[in-house]
Amino acid sequence: MARVFIGLGSNLAEPQKQLRSALEAMGKIPDSCLLRCSSFYRSAPIGPGEQPDYVNAVAELETALSPIDLLDRLQSIEATHGRERSVRWGARTLDLDILLFDERQIEEVRLQVPHPRMAERNFVLLPLAELEPQLLLPSGESLHQLLQNCPHNRLDKI
Repeated sequence: MARVFIGLGSNLAEPQKQLRSALEAMGKIPDSCLLRCSSFYRSAPIGPGEQPDYVNAVAELETALSPIDLLDRLQSIEATHGRERSVRWGARTLDLDILLFDERQIEEVRLQVPHPRMAERNFVLLPLAELEPQLLLPSGESLHQLLQNCPHNRLDKI
């Protein structure tokens, strides 16, 4: 079983409710086991136009699925929650990103792991550090190093 960290985010349609529902759905992914989830955090939006604040978290799961099969399952959960992919970095009901998949480095058209922008996002790094403070990335960088170098956007634990 592979150990996977998933970033969760929502800023539409009751974001905390969206995240709780997504976690429940992730717990039902075949050949997978949802292990734990970080606290929820409120973060300032990044992206175009005026948007409401986001609610973010990171979940840890184990899976026997391939990375692409897991991505398909996560995108199905997003679609069930009303996710529309019309504006890059636009407001969304639910965003589920594979951050880390074991110690693998994946470069495919549909999936890059580690997530290519996670080092720039304190709303990903801080919840991840809550779950696994001593984590080393496949590159050998420590989570602690990434947090020190990450821009400090507004982020509040809920």
